Amino acid sequence: MIKFALKYIPRPWLIRLSYVVQFFAPVLYGGSRFVDPIDGKGYRKFLPYGYGGNIRENALSPGTNSLERHRLMWLYLKRESDFFTQPKKVLHVAPEQCFYGRFRKMSNLDYTTADLDSPIADISMDIHDIPFEENTFDVVFCNHVLEHVDDDQQCMRELCRVLKPGGMAIMQVPYIPNQEVTVEDPSITDPAERERLFGQYDHVRKYGKDYADRLKNAGFKVTKVDFSEILPSEEFDKYRLPKGEPLYVCSK
Repeated sequence: MIKFALKYIPRPWLIRLSYVVQFFAPVLYGGSRFVDPIDGKGYRKFLPYGYGGNIRENALSPGTNSLERHRLMWLYLKRESDFFTQPKKVLHVAPEQCFYGRFRKMSNLDYTTADLDSPIADISMDIHDIPFEENTFDVVFCNHVLEHVDDDQQCMRELCRVLKPGGMAIMQVPYIPNQEVTVEDPSITDPAERERLFGQYDHVRKYGKDYADRLKNAGFKVTKVDFSEILPSEEFDKYRLPKGEPLYVCSK
């Protein structure tokens, strides 16, 4: 069912439908095997998630709709940053449902969301040309977006431009641990060919280990954070975090 929904239901409708699932899922899947650090609740199982033949078991938290990468970012923000305690002006591109409502309610945040077509975004925006002045935001989130855009270097430069000096940007992308160099071709438009080459029907590139260098070329300073070296293995498994996937935390 999830495989069908991801393939055939437009993203704006998926976002709306996900709120219905969130209402019932914690009751249906309550337990203690896994814990979602975002809502603090225990679950007997998480839901499978993925595209094509890459379905991951126990990936999607029933209560928050968070994936492994979302729980990783949440733990970083909670344990390694002052995001939840200090005043921040935030730009959140393509806001994820698991974060949106929580960040919106935080009194310390001046929170702006942006997307081309998301029903929960404040403004419609193309990150090739961001309509904000330079040095506007303390925090920028732009997760799993850059693999979709025509010119990722231009988008990175724009995100860097609007980030304040000393600010923090997190821009997660699908991570391929054994791939050295990013492979890309925005001219490929056939969904099946994109899925074959880049892993998903609407991706135009597949990032490699040079992702940090691409961020640096756009003007960012990059810190690699590997939670597998920070958390004990049992906690890593309990939260269902992405194994072998570092978090690249950027500043300016």
